[in-house]
Amino acid sequence: RRGHRMNGFPVLPYTVDNGIVTLTLNRPEKRNALNKGMVASLKEFLARAATDPDAKVVVITGRGQDFCAGADLEELEETVDLSEEENLIDALSLGELFYHIRRHPLPVVALVKGRALAGGCGLATACDIVLARDDAEFGYPEIHLGFVPAMVMTILRRKVPESKAFELVISGRRIRAEEARDLGLITRVFQAFTYAENVQQYLKDLVQKPRAAVILTKKLLYDLDGLDFGPGIQMGAEVNAKARMTPEFREGVRRFLDKSSD
Repeated sequence: RRGHRMNGFPVLPYTVDNGIVTLTLNRPEKRNALNKGMVASLKEFLARAATDPDAKVVVITGRGQDFCAGADLEELEETVDLSEEENLIDALSLGELFYHIRRHPLPVVALVKGRALAGGCGLATACDIVLARDDAEFGYPEIHLGFVPAMVMTILRRKVPESKAFELVISGRRIRAEEARDLGLITRVFQAFTYAENVQQYLKDLVQKPRAAVILTKKLLYDLDGLDFGPGIQMGAEVNAKARMTPEFREGVRRFLDKSSD
């Protein structure tokens, strides 16, 4: 477990409480910059949560003042002597993390305070839901280093209109949480003095949703990506039929009908 020996725990050990798995980025002295150990740990814990029957929601948060300030530049500098093929393998490691989040059966929620920049912004927006404090900052400043926000571009294009996406990556400017929400980059913004309470209530409501229905809903939403209308309707019908067979659905309908007859 080499990744876990780097800087102690690059991601704090896996915990699950009342259905919520919390993965905490643990390099506060580096503004939680993404290094190989952190990426490996996130993948490992995400895989564990996917098969944990007690898990209903996965939360990714950062220890300290910031969510994640991007890639570890010292580690990135070491790649300059690698071949293009070796750099491709290294880059795909982060890309696989984003893919695992999107294909994870459970909702993955990013809790963002402070800065979420470059790969850190990509990590946040790769999540299904982003809950940000109103003083949080988002952005893709790679252009200032002569670099490209390449690993996050696939996510960005799906969440933000093309012209807005281009302006963000070509300017490298940082935006506040409210603008990020208005662009569709993140989900909700809560004021700093009520942030912890608002997040707790949001997560409490989310874990109360029927687990099987949540899993089917997330999978269908992303499986529809790129499908034509007809195949999309067909896929929707197949998921509809599966949902009807779950005990949760049958109990939900029975409960609703019993209440209506009162």
